[in-house]
Amino acid sequence: MKQLFLSVGLILGLLVLGVACDYGKSGGGTATADSALMSPAGSAGRTDNDEGVGHYKQGHWDVAEGHFRKAMKADPNLAEAHYNLGLALDKMGKHDEATAEFKKAAELAPTNAAIKDSPILKKHIAM
Repeated sequence: MKQLFLSVGLILGLLVLGVACDYGKSGGGTATADSALMSPAGSAGRTDNDEGVGHYKQGHWDVAEGHFRKAMKADPNLAEAHYNLGLALDKMGKHDEATAEFKKAAELAPTNAAIKDSPILKKHIAM
């Protein structure tokens, strides 16, 4: 009987480990359709943008919005902050405002694949 419990425990442990490994493949740093972007090194708005990314990942979209706006104030040409603000606004249902931010991000970084190829950006603007 003890051996049966050990076997069941081992099987359950392996299943949990397998699920955790699979989760790591899909969510462990891999960009998804609505992944917020970190700032490039040297950007004046880097600290605020990256703080906003952390809040965005936690679902604190209104807090993230404030950080992205502060980052844009420090560096109005920070495409990642415009893009991230667009993501946060989209999550909050503010689609017209999101569209404007996505357009600005695409204008500022026309060769940034993470921005120009974003499915959410493409939903908001015709490219």
